[in-house]
Amino acid sequence: MKRIIILGGPTATGKSDLALYLAERFPLEIVNFDSVQVYRYMDIGTAKPAKEERERVPHHLYDIRDPDEEFSAGEYVRVAPPVIEEVLSRGRIPILVGGTGLYARALLYGLDELPSSDRVREELMERLEREGLESLWREMAGKDPESGRVIPPGDTHRVLRALEVMALTGEKYSALKRAWRERKPRYEHLFLATHMEREEVYRRINERAERMIREGLVDEVRGILAMGYSPDLKPLRSHGYKHVIQFLRGEMSLEEALEEMKKEIRHYAKRQITWFKKENPTWVDPREREKVAQIVGSFLI
Repeated sequence: MKRIIILGGPTATGKSDLALYLAERFPLEIVNFDSVQVYRYMDIGTAKPAKEERERVPHHLYDIRDPDEEFSAGEYVRVAPPVIEEVLSRGRIPILVGGTGLYARALLYGLDELPSSDRVREELMERLEREGLESLWREMAGKDPESGRVIPPGDTHRVLRALEVMALTGEKYSALKRAWRERKPRYEHLFLATHMEREEVYRRINERAERMIREGLVDEVRGILAMGYSPDLKPLRSHGYKHVIQFLRGEMSLEEALEEMKKEIRHYAKRQITWFKKENPTWVDPREREKVAQIVGSFLI
């Protein structure tokens, strides 16, 4: 089976630097799996690898879409395999680097193929308005206790999705999801995830946010808007960009925007940690590069 390496983990934990170190030590090429770094012009706010770093080793799937073009897990699954195959054809190994866990999971196991129905979803939305989310969550948990344990009562999307699938299949949502996750992966892979103490992750997030402002994030956003891109585009609603847009609109001061940016990115990192735990990765400290290199070297033998 064809082999790849995946390097995921929460934001601001040094994934790009670690990947560059590994790619200069082993025959690796870096392939992006970050949902915002695919966009052109969005460099500072996405912490995209710098031009000089991308010139040191081959980087793929960066700057492949304009901000007004849609990009999704489905699109990633379409564009990533040809790149991976091309890297492998030259006798090199792709190392996928990023923090969008859904993209990595979809690449390995395919997209969630569970059924959907506009009619059932509309009925559930009507019930949501009449009965409230708590009532629907209790119904879901009663039909599928395992889903009740893992889906929070406030997660509207997942509650409705679980009820939709169970209505269409008559089976427990958790069992169907588990069967999907237990499928054989598309590639033999080493799944690494960066790990640091949570306080250190948060400290690094705060430092990165401040550095982004110092390095010109406000001007970057001004430039994107000046090109005619709508501030309501999905990429521009991502962390950092939407906060700067709020500042430019006069809705908050730059100091307030920075603090909101830090807080939201910290919350995002917490969700990333939770997501990657489900992938059962090999957790690595990115500061211990030699140890990580030994793990990679053993995989490549």
